[in-house]
Amino acid sequence: MGNQLKLKSLNHISLVCTSLTESLDFYKNVLGFIPIRRPGSFEFEGAWLFNYNIGIHLLQSEDPESLPNTRRINPKDNHISFQCESMAGVEKKLKEMEIEYVKARVEEGGIEVDQIFFHDPDGFMIEICNCDNLPVVFVAGEAIRMCSAISCSVQPKLTVV
Repeated sequence: MGNQLKLKSLNHISLVCTSLTESLDFYKNVLGFIPIRRPGSFEFEGAWLFNYNIGIHLLQSEDPESLPNTRRINPKDNHISFQCESMAGVEKKLKEMEIEYVKARVEEGGIEVDQIFFHDPDGFMIEICNCDNLPVVFVAGEAIRMCSAISCSVQPKLTVV
């Protein structure tokens, strides 16, 4: 099968929000996204942001009262994940900003990945992790790709148990 659509990369995610102002503040000041120019031909309120090689498109809901109000943090819910330099630093900042979060840890073959989950102002789940600790192993066992914020490389085939 392969890449039938000849995709190159993930460009952006769009999030419908109850308050464009609150969401813009969160994505700028908590997650470090930078506002970028948005086409003026749109006939609805929104904002585009960019950082970490991904775009976030915030769309003002036409009916904010109709949006679900999810407040329970559930790591198994839909989410977007960001890798970080320091999990301790992230946790410290979240405490300072009084943002509620849940911690988790995944262990695989002696490798530990720490995770922190929290919500944006509309209840969309955000994960921060040190996921680059865990190698990406293709199901077919063909290669292991080590990914970090700097680069990805394919390494020789290793035995998968």
